[in-house]
Amino acid sequence: MSSQAGLVSDLFIIGGGINGCGIARDAVGRGLSVTLAEMGDLAQATSSASTKLFHGGLRYLEFFEFRLVREALEERETLLSAMPHISWPMRFVLPYSPDMRFESDTPTSRLLGMAMPWMRGRRPGWLIRLGLFLYDNLGGRKILPGTRRLDLSSDPLGRPLKQGFRLGWEYSDCWVQDARLVVLNARDAEARGATILTRRRVTHAERVDGLWHITTEGADGPAVHQARALVNAGGPWVEDVIRNVTHIPTTEGVRLVRGSHIVVPKLYDHDRCYFFQGTDGRIIFAIPYEQDFTLIGTTDMDHKGPPGEARCTDEERDYLCAFASRYFALPVTPAQVVWTYSGVRPLYNDGAKSATAATRDYVLSLHEDGPPLLNVFGGKITTYRRLAESALAKLAPHFPHSGAAWTARVPLPGGDFPVSGVATLTSRIAARYPFLTAPQVQRLLRTHGIEVFDVLGNAVSRADLGRDFGAGLSEAEVNWFLTREYARTAEDILWRRTKLGLKMTSEQIDALAAWLAGRAADAAE
Repeated sequence: MSSQAGLVSDLFIIGGGINGCGIARDAVGRGLSVTLAEMGDLAQATSSASTKLFHGGLRYLEFFEFRLVREALEERETLLSAMPHISWPMRFVLPYSPDMRFESDTPTSRLLGMAMPWMRGRRPGWLIRLGLFLYDNLGGRKILPGTRRLDLSSDPLGRPLKQGFRLGWEYSDCWVQDARLVVLNARDAEARGATILTRRRVTHAERVDGLWHITTEGADGPAVHQARALVNAGGPWVEDVIRNVTHIPTTEGVRLVRGSHIVVPKLYDHDRCYFFQGTDGRIIFAIPYEQDFTLIGTTDMDHKGPPGEARCTDEERDYLCAFASRYFALPVTPAQVVWTYSGVRPLYNDGAKSATAATRDYVLSLHEDGPPLLNVFGGKITTYRRLAESALAKLAPHFPHSGAAWTARVPLPGGDFPVSGVATLTSRIAARYPFLTAPQVQRLLRTHGIEVFDVLGNAVSRADLGRDFGAGLSEAEVNWFLTREYARTAEDILWRRTKLGLKMTSEQIDALAAWLAGRAADAAE
C-alpha cells in the first residue's frame, strides 16, 4: 500500500460529479490544497444524466421554493457569462390547456383549492402568467429576454402542435453541456493546483491524530491520503459514504429519485424548446438536441436499488411518448426512440409524500467532532457554483487564511469570449479550418470554445487530424480528450466528452474502442 503520509491536503473530496468538482475548483482558487477522488469517470452518474438546463425551476414556484428559484435564476446569467461555449440561451414555448393540473400536494394547489374550490387541481392561465412574471423578475435578469405572449393558432411555433392550442407564452432559460461542465471544472481545478484522481474508489476514511486518513483503491493498488477536512460529495452514494466509508452514525439520508429521458429524431425544425404540462400535474420538456434529435424528459420516480443501475424503464419510455403525443400533431412512438438515459437525483430526504414534491434544494451538513466532515445532500446543476461557495463558507472557520469567493463569471477553459461573440468565433473557426462542415464547426465550438485552435492545431486538411473515427471525431480530438480531459474509454468520449455515440455506427464505436485498447497497451510496454 502506497502512502501520501508526507502530503497533507487541506480538503479531500469524495466524488467527481458537478458538486465535487465545483467545490474543488473554488477551494483551490482560495489557496487551499485539494485532492479529489472519483471511483469512475468524471460525471459518470447523475451529472451526465440531467435535462441539461441552467434553469430557475419554474415549477418549483408551486412549492414556494423561492430562495432556490431566485438563486438559480441569478446563476443562469453568471454561469452563461463564464461558459458561453457549453451554455447558451434558449427560448421555451409553454402552450396552455384547460386540462393542465397541479400535483395535488403542492402548497399552491392546496392554497388555491381553499380560496377557489371550483379551481381545485387546475392550473389557470392567470396563475401561469403570474409565475412567469415572478420568473422574469426574481433573479435580476439582464441578458436573457423576458416572457412574451403567443397566439399558437397563427404563430409558426404552434405548427408542430395539435390544433386547438391557441394561448401560450415564450420565456427564457439556458442550455448546458452537463458532463463537459464537470470536466472543465476539474481541469480548471487541476490547473490551479488540485490533484484529480479518477477511477480511484475511496474505501475507508477515519479520523487519526487530528487528520482524516483516507484509503483509496485503484488499478495500481491501495493508497492512503491525509487531509485536514473531508468533503463527501458522493451524490447518490453520499449516504453510503457516511455509513460504510466513514462509519459515522447518522439520521440523515437521501431520497433517490430517478429521472429518465428519451431521444428521438428531430420532431421540428426551429430552435425553440417546449414546456408541456400534463393532466397528472407533472411537466416535461421537448428540446432540440445534438443538431439531429429531440430530447424529451424527465420522469420523477422513487428509485430502488443501486444508483449505478438506473435505467429508463419501458413504462417510463411509454409515459414520455404518450405525454408528448398529447401535444405534438404527429405522435411520438416508442419505435422512434434511438437512445434513453436515466440518472438518480440524491435529494435530501425531507419526508415528502412524492418524488416530485421532494425538495430540490441542497443541504450541507457539517460534522465537527474532530477534523471536519462536510456531507453534501441534493443540489441542482444550475446552483453548483453557489453550493460550492456555501460549502467553503461552512468550512471557513477551519481555514481562516483561505481567500474570498472568486468564481462568479470567471471563465472555464475555452470560455474566454463574450456571450455575444459566438457568431464571430464560428466565423474564425470556419475560416481557419475550411475543410470542416458547418455542423462540425458548431459542434467543435460547443465542445471546446476557443480551445478549438489548440485541439486542431495547424491542420490545413482533414488528413492532418489523423484517423477519422466517424461522425466528425478525429484522432486529434480523441488525443485531446485522453491527455487533457481524463478520458480513457470509448464510453467516456462518446457519451460524456461528446454525444457522438448517437451518430456513430456500432462498427465505428468498436473500432474506436479497439484503437484505445491498442494505445493503452502500447503505453504500458
